[in-house]
Amino acid sequence: MLDALLRSAPPYPERIVCMTEETTEILYTIGAGDRVVGVSGWTKRPPEARKKPIISTFLDARYDKIDDLKPDLVLGFSDLQADIARDLAKRGVPVYIFNQRSVAEILQTVRVVGALVGCAPAAEELAQSLEANLRRHYEEGRQLARKPRVFLEEWDDPLIAGIRWNSELVEIVGGEDIYAELKDCQAAKDRIVTADDVRARAPDCIVASWCGKPVKKDVIVAREGWDAVPAVRDDRIFEIESTIFLQPGPAVLTDGVDALARIVRDA
Repeated sequence: MLDALLRSAPPYPERIVCMTEETTEILYTIGAGDRVVGVSGWTKRPPEARKKPIISTFLDARYDKIDDLKPDLVLGFSDLQADIARDLAKRGVPVYIFNQRSVAEILQTVRVVGALVGCAPAAEELAQSLEANLRRHYEEGRQLARKPRVFLEEWDDPLIAGIRWNSELVEIVGGEDIYAELKDCQAAKDRIVTADDVRARAPDCIVASWCGKPVKKDVIVAREGWDAVPAVRDDRIFEIESTIFLQPGPAVLTDGVDALARIVRDA
């Protein structure tokens, strides 16, 4: 009787729903991808995860689909998913919401996800490999003759400067974020800037990553007075896909930072 009681639930979650991409990528990378039973419609990495049932966007969830999947853990990200988490909790579903905004918190998220599913050693190995990549870029960045001034453009209308992890990555690879003072602003509305102020700060390069839509270089170039901005004048406008730059998981600490480092090194 006692053994049956103790084994009435698995020791770690076996049916996991991920409402954002980064936890999906972490689980697949640490060997727990087979436990993922539902994913966000924005999921791109890894490609095989898109074969799983889609149960949410970023701000909305299909509660009926989630119920049908009978998850023993739902993972989400951001205070913007707080209402979804509340509703799931009321339905009796275990939920864990991450809220990582910095590089260190992304690494912590990797480790916590691993611990939650009983794969701590694999998660630690992943975290250490991500750290090693950052250290490599940091050492290479220190060799640059100067620090290029970078404008991180997260959105075009209104103009929104980069979130904290992107700002930190600019510093790691040897650049200078022209809006570093805004990196601790969690909400996008608190990182709204003006075109005139960006022009006055004269960035050497512009790194644009518009969430959910492709960057239109002609829109950036056409802004009034921006023909005098060094980044525009010297054709130093670059796009990094939002799937590898605005996703606070392994993607941004691998492909994302690699792409950013190439831009900064050549500026």
